[in-house]
Amino acid sequence: MAAHPTNRLAVPAPTPPKAVLNRFRDGLVIPAHPLALTKDGKLDETSQRALTRYYLAAGAGGLAVGVHTTQFEIRDDEYGLLKPVLELAAETARQADSANARTDDTVLIAGVCGDTKQAVAEAALARDLGYHAGLLSLAALNDATEDALIEHAKRIAEELPVVGFYLQPAVGGRRLGYSFWRRFADIDGVIGIKVAPFNRYQTQDVLRAVVDSGRQAPGRGSDHADDEITLYTGNDDHIIFDLAGTWSFETDDDTRQSESVHFSGGLLGHWACWTRPAVSHLARCRAARFSGVIDAGLQVLAGQVTECNAALFDVANNFAGCIAGIHHVLASQGIMQNVRCLDPDECVSPGQIDLIEGIRTHYPHLTDDAWVAEHVDDWRR
Repeated sequence: MAAHPTNRLAVPAPTPPKAVLNRFRDGLVIPAHPLALTKDGKLDETSQRALTRYYLAAGAGGLAVGVHTTQFEIRDDEYGLLKPVLELAAETARQADSANARTDDTVLIAGVCGDTKQAVAEAALARDLGYHAGLLSLAALNDATEDALIEHAKRIAEELPVVGFYLQPAVGGRRLGYSFWRRFADIDGVIGIKVAPFNRYQTQDVLRAVVDSGRQAPGRGSDHADDEITLYTGNDDHIIFDLAGTWSFETDDDTRQSESVHFSGGLLGHWACWTRPAVSHLARCRAARFSGVIDAGLQVLAGQVTECNAALFDVANNFAGCIAGIHHVLASQGIMQNVRCLDPDECVSPGQIDLIEGIRTHYPHLTDDAWVAEHVDDWRR
């Protein structure tokens, strides 16, 4: 294995409780939590709580709140919804964990974005509300140098454990190559990286960087290292194969030893609806990764899930309806009351609903509509 880095932060980074960190490292279904609004654009607390209860009842092990699917505009002074939304999700998750006698706490991840001043404030807010980590978006720093990005990430890690986020350039992100991710992996307080470049070459940059850092996840049956970096997929076009696969790289040290790395779980907008099947998909993928065999059934499922994502995320219209498509499913199930976004012009695209309904018709095993119908009234109490 490559030597562990020595240029770590001098300031001790905050860490989540060991049990929470181990669950995160084992790999979880972490839906990106949507925002439920009333018809007049106000926060719909009943529906917002119902969403959280739905995810936990479906078997999700964590929640990502204040991220893209939650709508970044919640931070705008016009709405002032960042704290209320983070607070509501954390409170509801803790209540659900207690009511259901869950032996493990829900892993809570808050989106953290903006310039350094804003991001530090958001990280501190999330920490004070009981969140375990922050998903760090660098979209606001598109013109910053690599050195500035690394210093920014170090500063956030002093407030809250960090999950790095490689956002695809197609939706406002920037190219971050091997050099950046290798340096990022040296930061104490980085506990994971979500990779979402929708690009296999750029995904490889992150995987190789984590291996070369010596902080990759151990294999099956191994104890988790204190400084491990856990990879989560955000490549919505490649969910199944990301979760079932293993990548092996030859190290640069004198041993020329091969080291492997894998995605332990997913942090996905795709999993914000039809979440219950996603839990079984992750279990199947883990079994395939452990056995080293991706069978024909899983290969078929991979294509079906990608087709489902194309409908939900509105690929035909360059992702214009990616949030509204998720809202359509949740509203049709009765978990949310409507599909409204903060921007009333953000809505489903022409033909998108037909594609989504086609998934229900052709791939009912990818949905959880019948199960939701049995429980939705309880979640909306």
